[in-house]
Amino acid sequence: MSLRVCVLASGSSGNCTWIASDQTAILIDAGLSARRTEERLGGLGTSVANVQAICVSHEHQDHTVGLRVLHQRHRLPLFANAGTVDALKRQPALADLPWNLFSTGHGFAVGDLLIEPFSVPHDAYDPVGFIVRCGTARVGIVTDMGMVTSLIRERLRHCQALVIEANHDEMMLQTAARPWSLKQRIRGRQGHLSNQAAASLLAEIAHMGLQQVYLAHLSEDCNRPELAQASITDALAQAGQPHVRVCLTYPDRPSEVWHGTSASCAATGSAT
Repeated sequence: MSLRVCVLASGSSGNCTWIASDQTAILIDAGLSARRTEERLGGLGTSVANVQAICVSHEHQDHTVGLRVLHQRHRLPLFANAGTVDALKRQPALADLPWNLFSTGHGFAVGDLLIEPFSVPHDAYDPVGFIVRCGTARVGIVTDMGMVTSLIRERLRHCQALVIEANHDEMMLQTAARPWSLKQRIRGRQGHLSNQAAASLLAEIAHMGLQQVYLAHLSEDCNRPELAQASITDALAQAGQPHVRVCLTYPDRPSEVWHGTSASCAATGSAT
């Protein structure tokens, strides 16, 4: 059995992650247009027709812009918590979408994938990160968080692959030509995680079973890919975990694909 992960897009212009077992595929967020989502899945040798669900982390447009067309065109089931759904219903284009509600902190099944949402601090109504499991394979996804909490640390431990925000370099943000109020929002407790904070988190939770880390939501003007990658790589090496592969994600193309294996991706429910 295998579990695969590819970040189809990440950044302020759109976020979408594909996760698939041998039997089931889901999207975490739909921040790309339907056409671009279809194109990028096609580049992986699959299609939206093979996707069983979209799970939404929060209501911001860079995570939801493709929801309506993807649902209308492919009848994809949509999953979110009540706070996120309430926020999305305030947007006229999304007001009448049908939702499957999950409760934050309680897992639910889509095919042979078990999806476990958990709370994260961000400036949205009820934002979540996700753990996706298939048998012994475990992937963690948190693309927007202002700070690292004890809950986040505990939920992300023991994963084989992680998609983690590394939004900005603290010095570059400080000197960027941005309004002070925006800088304060980004560095605030409900804003976005810096390279340095992401490095500290990963150095703390990394273990021998962690194979790959994707760095997500990199700022175009307050970060540089090589800077983010070096910060995390150095921190992991200093923590005695140099084996972890640190990969970039991009706004304009998919990331590389991680292939994990599981002792058993036993069915936990029928495909939705």
